[in-house]
Amino acid sequence: MAELPDDLARMVRAWQESRVLLTAIELDVFTALGGAGGEGGGAGATAAVVAKRCGTDPRATAVLLNALVALGVVESEDGRYRNGPAAARFLAAGSPDDARIALRHNLSLWETWSTLTDVVRRGHAVPRLPRDRDDDWTVPFIAAMHRNASARAPMVVEAVGAASVKRMLDVGGGSAIYSIAFAKANPKLEAVVLDLPTVLPIAESHIGEAGLEKRVTTRAGDLTRDDLGEGYDLVLISAVCHMLGPEANRGLLARAARALVPGGRLVVQDFILEPDRTAPRHAALFAINMLVGTEAGSTYTEAEYTGWMATAGLADVRRVRLAGPADLMIGRSG
Repeated sequence: MAELPDDLARMVRAWQESRVLLTAIELDVFTALGGAGGEGGGAGATAAVVAKRCGTDPRATAVLLNALVALGVVESEDGRYRNGPAAARFLAAGSPDDARIALRHNLSLWETWSTLTDVVRRGHAVPRLPRDRDDDWTVPFIAAMHRNASARAPMVVEAVGAASVKRMLDVGGGSAIYSIAFAKANPKLEAVVLDLPTVLPIAESHIGEAGLEKRVTTRAGDLTRDDLGEGYDLVLISAVCHMLGPEANRGLLARAARALVPGGRLVVQDFILEPDRTAPRHAALFAINMLVGTEAGSTYTEAEYTGWMATAGLADVRRVRLAGPADLMIGRSG
């Protein structure tokens, strides 16, 4: 009997490495290990010490730590463990690059992705234990979106341009990272971040840290049905359309178009599929993420976005390609 090709075998087993890392993040093992050199000037910590700090079983903790060493995330010597450079930088408390909260969103994704077989059989997301998007879901989700957007926001501002924008609406603006970037680029620009009441305190915290409370404000609303207002030079819809089905996106873009002044621009940032829907790889895989996690969400093609914008009455619709996984679709109000 022929053996599986190595690349196929690696794909089948890839979940194992992911689960080891997610469990270590969930238990905060890397903080328990200390910084890059561990406690005591680089002496590290034994499995028993880590277990005590994490409230876990010593034998099981040792097995987990050994697996982390095998993955190259943790280092060990003479029965003591310490964080490797990447773990110390991104996975332990106290680092300016601490990504623990953002990465915890993957724990929610683990739950939804585990339903994929049933979802494909039934054709719709499978109900799980009730979770009304409380802080355990919202805080890691918004942190993940904020982290992903931090490097992209300046690119989006440069591609769109902020000089002519007086009023901006950031639909589903999350942490307000894009509104903050636009406001920093134009000292006369005023922005409104529209999102759910549970999200707005997070946005307001980031706005306060940026010292932009007078020019970046928040408004509670449901982007799937609420009127978006009027008089905006720019409406930004970033990382939203993939959560919705085609009909909901047509409605959202139509309401966004009505919120624009003549000559105003609607900018959609999202993953964009090639016409055959099999590439790019990240966009095709993200369609699975939406299949298991939303009622009707998916990733869409350039032609679909162009059609929705044209139906909304927008002209000069064009795609702007950016570095990274997402692109922009831009349309102008007549």
